[in-house]
Amino acid sequence: MVDTVTSSRVEPMGNDGAADSGSTVSGRAIPLDSGNAEALVSDRAAADDAYLPQGEVVEPGRALALADFTPPAISAGERLVRLAYRLGVPASALTTPFGKQSKPRLLATVLNPLVGHRAAGTALRAGHFLVHGVKAPITQIDFAGAARIAPPLERAVHSFAWLADLEACAPREQVAPVAERVLAAWLNANAKVPSKPGKGPAWSVANAGTRELNWLVHAPLILSGNDKVLRARVLAALEDTARWLDKNVSRAEDLLGEVAGWCGIVAAGLLLPDGKPRRLYGEAGLIRALGELVGDDGGVLSRSPLGQIEAISLLVRLRACYHALRTDPPTALEAILSLLVPPLLALTHGDGSLGSWQGAWAVDADELAALIAATGVRVRPLRDVRQWGYQRVVAQKAILQFDAAPPPLTRHARTGCASTLAFELSHAGHRIIVNCGGAGCAGGLMPVRLEQGLRATAAHSTLTLDDANSTAILINGKIGNGVSEVDIDRRTLAGQPGAGAKGAGATRLEASHNGYAARYGLTHRRILILRDDGTELRGEDLLLPSGGKGRNGKVGFAIRFHLGPGIDVRLSEDGQGAGLALPDGSLWQFRSGGGQITVEESIWADGQGRPQPIQQLVLQGLVSRGGGNFAWLLKKMG
Repeated sequence: MVDTVTSSRVEPMGNDGAADSGSTVSGRAIPLDSGNAEALVSDRAAADDAYLPQGEVVEPGRALALADFTPPAISAGERLVRLAYRLGVPASALTTPFGKQSKPRLLATVLNPLVGHRAAGTALRAGHFLVHGVKAPITQIDFAGAARIAPPLERAVHSFAWLADLEACAPREQVAPVAERVLAAWLNANAKVPSKPGKGPAWSVANAGTRELNWLVHAPLILSGNDKVLRARVLAALEDTARWLDKNVSRAEDLLGEVAGWCGIVAAGLLLPDGKPRRLYGEAGLIRALGELVGDDGGVLSRSPLGQIEAISLLVRLRACYHALRTDPPTALEAILSLLVPPLLALTHGDGSLGSWQGAWAVDADELAALIAATGVRVRPLRDVRQWGYQRVVAQKAILQFDAAPPPLTRHARTGCASTLAFELSHAGHRIIVNCGGAGCAGGLMPVRLEQGLRATAAHSTLTLDDANSTAILINGKIGNGVSEVDIDRRTLAGQPGAGAKGAGATRLEASHNGYAARYGLTHRRILILRDDGTELRGEDLLLPSGGKGRNGKVGFAIRFHLGPGIDVRLSEDGQGAGLALPDGSLWQFRSGGGQITVEESIWADGQGRPQPIQQLVLQGLVSRGGGNFAWLLKKMG
């Protein structure tokens, strides 16, 4: 007997973040057994015998308080001002209709809340941009954007994210001349503001909004020099960019880009003269856009931890602009920040670094910790995130992450991955099973040509059929048809009293997806059982006829287990298992219930987005179109 915690059907989320709830998954369970690692039993009766009925339902996690995504309460006069500004009435006409127009200046100095990368700042002082391990000479950068550069470098250059790096590496008087030289070169190359987005990478809404925000947050670096001409050009560029965003923010390439644009508008409204109408206009637009970007449980609709990090970073810096004026931000912004943090924490491993999901690399723990500290939010990671889609199981020193939702809709995806039913496992801070990750940093040391491959199903620790993706991978980060719904069932298995380690409790996850149903007539179901002491993970991958009747013939399958960095692998003599030696000296054993295991090369993106060679265990062969099942075990020895 088991006590059900959660069971639901997850479908792709639209702009409202809604996901339907439906029937639960049923299937054979895998019993827990701490004895012989080769004894893999996968029948329901044996599973039920391993646990006694407890008669107590395990409570789900604490319910989330929904954030209020309505614009801040303002007076009737302010609503009229906001409406007039939205219709195109100049801000100066609304604030001082009979007075002299204010001179360009900054109203306050912002204290930067997010420290940059010291190494990247040092490289800038030496004449190079340093992005994901690649050095690009500043003198060779085409700031006009006619000659395209790698996407990560392009974003860093045109969003001026490098200002934080420069500020982190040396005192202001030493780095300000470098910032001014690069900024002057950029202004020379972008002297004319285009009428609409799409005229080069500098003028996407995402880059323009982030650039406006960074210019205002790091204004002492670019406005403290003695060059009065440059100072006047920078102030004019701030105002021109803000006006451009006012007109074009609704043309953003995606929802996250729109949020960046609104953040730039609000920051300009706060820190530039005659800014109240712009601020009122921007706050309403920003909160509406955040309501469309964020699901009910706080996860962004792209399902990407990189998108989650970017949204949090934007709001943290925008809040610093409010604090510079000794003004409190709207209550809704604080509520949204509190909503965004727990899902991100759900994808961290024991060492505090990030799991490799939806194009993300294993972002370093220090960087994540600094971001979370800057939010001021103190919460625990979400364990069971319905719409964000990632299940998290903590068992003492072990952490299991499981993708139990369809990929994001193509309109939300930037680096969409076909990762449904993939998992990652770490123990005592060491990654044992990983996904390749790194599509979002392709263009640094990670080659651009690998970007689509890193988004494929085979780049994740899950099952593939006929080397095909469970969801189609398209160009430019987009995804196509494939998985449209996932059934997920999560249960706590209560251990048998007095049975020792053999009867220890466990958490059982069971999920299935329909990504291969149309092509092969098969549904992939995966069962994972992690014992409460964190030393044993049992799994079973089942292929079931999707129409109730199996087709004739056979199809190739492969179940991949990408191994964490630094793991030494040795196959067993019978070819059905492998010994894993972790960097901390612990030994783990992997066994399959049938079928030969091979070891192949793989790749993994580390905490700086740099490629690292790793290995993968592959269980492969042919399976009948009528279905099949493959059991396996990963167990800590000693």
